[in-house]
Amino acid sequence: MMKSLRLVLSVLVALLLFSGSAFAYLQPNVNLGFTSFLDGGPPAGPGHYLSEYLQFYTADKLNDFPPGNDDVDVWVLMNQYIYQSDQPILFGGKWGLNVMLPIVSIDENSPALTHNGTGFGDLLVGPYIQWDPIMGANGPLMLNRIELQTIFPTGKYDNDDSLNPGSNHYSFNPYWAATVFLGPKATVSWRLHYLWNGKNDDFSPNSVDLEPGDAVHANFATAYEVLPKQLRLGINGYWFDQITDTKVNGNNVNDDEKVFAIGPGLVYHFSQDTHLFVNAYFESGAENRPEGERYNMRLVHHF
Repeated sequence: MMKSLRLVLSVLVALLLFSGSAFAYLQPNVNLGFTSFLDGGPPAGPGHYLSEYLQFYTADKLNDFPPGNDDVDVWVLMNQYIYQSDQPILFGGKWGLNVMLPIVSIDENSPALTHNGTGFGDLLVGPYIQWDPIMGANGPLMLNRIELQTIFPTGKYDNDDSLNPGSNHYSFNPYWAATVFLGPKATVSWRLHYLWNGKNDDFSPNSVDLEPGDAVHANFATAYEVLPKQLRLGINGYWFDQITDTKVNGNNVNDDEKVFAIGPGLVYHFSQDTHLFVNAYFESGAENRPEGERYNMRLVHHF
């Protein structure tokens, strides 16, 4: 009886997993809020890009979690390398490669949770195809890209801890990103993902295996150029919706996760090669996951 109770409690506690971009009870790392404005294509064409992201997430409300003094703060330093070729391979689309490696620092104040400190998160690798701009009479109309992103379980992980930099299982997270130009100054951008999760065979010390459910999630943004070729202001947001049940030891668990966030943002163009993105997000409607605030800075440079 005591063993069964411990197993149920370990499922309820559910190992808050944070790796790179997302902070969830059972879901792995995904891109919530890291990308926003002008996301449909690299800003300066073919070549090498380095991006550094600094993101802070804070939550004092853990929805559908046993009540208590539950505060969680997470800092993420995301390191990204992109290579955009000039070689078309499919319907004029040119191949590229995206590699991302986060460093995650977790701090919590909760009687029910423990954390695994600071360490590398999971490695993300995504080959992609980028199409040239669709042009109109007065300039570009649309940029878009498809990426086949895989999340590798390379991050720091210990099943004795509730919060870990790594998720300890593979995930496949392809997406379609696009930017539409509504005129010479206004743009709308989105990134639409599908998330498939593999199995974590070492979910807890009680020999529990976990397979988080599939999900759809998206980033979206709209911006307006207020200083020509220099500053755009806008609104950015994200949403996440789990669409299949999580499985624990092969049994379905009805703990589907949802969240929506929106807030202000800007992008400052130092030059055609260097760009700074600043975003704030305020979450609402969270189910089976934390609900808090997210602040993001991203510096992109083209070589």
